[in-house]
Amino acid sequence: MSATSVGDLTDVSYPTIGHFLEDGFVDPAIQSLLDGVKVAGPAVTVRIAGNDAFAMNRALLELYAGSVLVVDMSGDHRHAPVGAVTAAAALSRGAAGVVVDGVATDLPELRAAGLPVFARGTSCLTTKRVHNDRSAVNVPVMCGGVEVRPGDWVLADDNGVIVLSPEALGSVLGKARTSDAAEPALLARIAAGEPLESVLGV
Repeated sequence: MSATSVGDLTDVSYPTIGHFLEDGFVDPAIQSLLDGVKVAGPAVTVRIAGNDAFAMNRALLELYAGSVLVVDMSGDHRHAPVGAVTAAAALSRGAAGVVVDGVATDLPELRAAGLPVFARGTSCLTTKRVHNDRSAVNVPVMCGGVEVRPGDWVLADDNGVIVLSPEALGSVLGKARTSDAAEPALLARIAAGEPLESVLGV
């Protein structure tokens, strides 16, 4: 599914997708480091092994307008691969955001830059200028228990992160839009004092 056929995904409530699917929901420990952000874009992926900062540099060169960088830290939740310079480089490539299954650093600078970054937290310990043969760019990776392939759709906001194949996204998008459209009427009925038994259909 192309970006033009999907349209603007940010008008969909991402938690609504959770009414219809079970798979694709990233570990909720991975949360936005900025407030009030909403991201939708195709994934560019990187697997970082052995504190390899050069792998991130190679991944940054693969970013394009609207893409989301998804970082698999190979289980390392101590070394931060994302900081002020990384964020500036990602923004210069037009990236929509970064999701890292690990930690980030330079939190004030990240917030000042405005690049949405989703991580497990922050750390002063960072990756190093070393190479590791197990690192790779634009390969299938794992992020928060979800397999992410290059080109998968990444949807992320203050509630968390969802990763869906274009096919899975296409199958659920219409249902989510319909559910979102119906919700204001339900809320209005509750606010008006209508019996919950009637509103909730129990």
